[in-house]
Amino acid sequence: MYIISLWALTIATQIQAVVVGWQVYSVTHDPLSLGLVGLAEALPFIAVALYAGHVADRRARRPVALISTAGMLLCALALLIFTLRPGFMMRHGVWPIYVVIFASGIARSFARPASTALSAELVTRDLYSNSIAWRSSTWQFAAVVGPALGGLLYGFAGATSAYAVDVALMGVSAIALALIGHNAVPSGGDPVPIGESLRLGLRFVFGQPVILGAMTLDLFSVLFGGAVALLPIFASDILHAGPQGLGVLRAAPAVGSVVMGLYLAHRPPLPRAGRTLFICVAIFGLSMIAFGLSRSLLLSFAILTISGLADNVSVVLRSTLVQTMTPEHLLGRVAAVNQIFIGSSNEIGAFESGVAAKLMGTVPSVVFGGAMTLIVVALTAWRSKALRELDTIG
Repeated sequence: MYIISLWALTIATQIQAVVVGWQVYSVTHDPLSLGLVGLAEALPFIAVALYAGHVADRRARRPVALISTAGMLLCALALLIFTLRPGFMMRHGVWPIYVVIFASGIARSFARPASTALSAELVTRDLYSNSIAWRSSTWQFAAVVGPALGGLLYGFAGATSAYAVDVALMGVSAIALALIGHNAVPSGGDPVPIGESLRLGLRFVFGQPVILGAMTLDLFSVLFGGAVALLPIFASDILHAGPQGLGVLRAAPAVGSVVMGLYLAHRPPLPRAGRTLFICVAIFGLSMIAFGLSRSLLLSFAILTISGLADNVSVVLRSTLVQTMTPEHLLGRVAAVNQIFIGSSNEIGAFESGVAAKLMGTVPSVVFGGAMTLIVVALTAWRSKALRELDTIG
């Protein structure tokens, strides 16, 4: 039931991302407007993520995840209602969409730490690495289907049909969560005031140089390598591929991640994990540079697929580190700190990409982001000896 819920919710959110991105850019024709979509989602991440982690460690995690998913469902329903009113966006612009994305970001802030901690409760610790690979593969497979489906629905049936499917899939996700036969309240930690509770999660992360190094590496690489936020511009103005092409491009990184996830799920834990992590993030940065320079839809798809191959290794290694090195009663708070580092960095990275594209131009901003990612890899490898020398985990 957990996998079904994750699969349905991921497809729904990917459909929503494709349609929102294309709608916003088609109304504004401004790269900064795409960055503001990321900012609208990042602000609630930063504002409430630590409190959401505290809640995930003090309440049964399944109900928290279920209520949060229901909130995301209501936001998807609001987007559907907007499209059912003729001329709504022409009269009101894109600000109502930003408001809905902000509200959805609050719901996601609570859903992520609760869902991450719940997944760890459903398997024994010796199976964490393998279960994370399978969970990542499920997410990435849905992330292939979702953008492609969103682009096809928008291109051939319109925004209303796309949002209707979005709402239906979020309903499936909520039902699957409700059917999970696990409802335990976290145990193992002494009750403490909320301020101290939040500080415990932060102190744990900053006291673990390997975890902190992995999170920092991912934070800045994603922050500067946020080319995905600009895909509507590439699909519309550079590659001339339309909304269908946008769906294909958004699906490409997930195609690579699925392939890599299936490979990782059927092999022992990776040796020389720290070195492997740095190499894969460097490949990701090089892929962003190559994508920015590409003028072929097929080549761009292939480059983004390679970026997904490399990125999924980073995701699996970092997630395994967090779950294997974190006490069970701190999982929610550490997941929330991880969410601030990684989850918000995707959206802040989208904002950075929009601002950079506005100031530098779309292609130079993507090439600049890839180059900055390579610099981040070099600096982190230099500063984090513990991560650089990390061997097998899991």
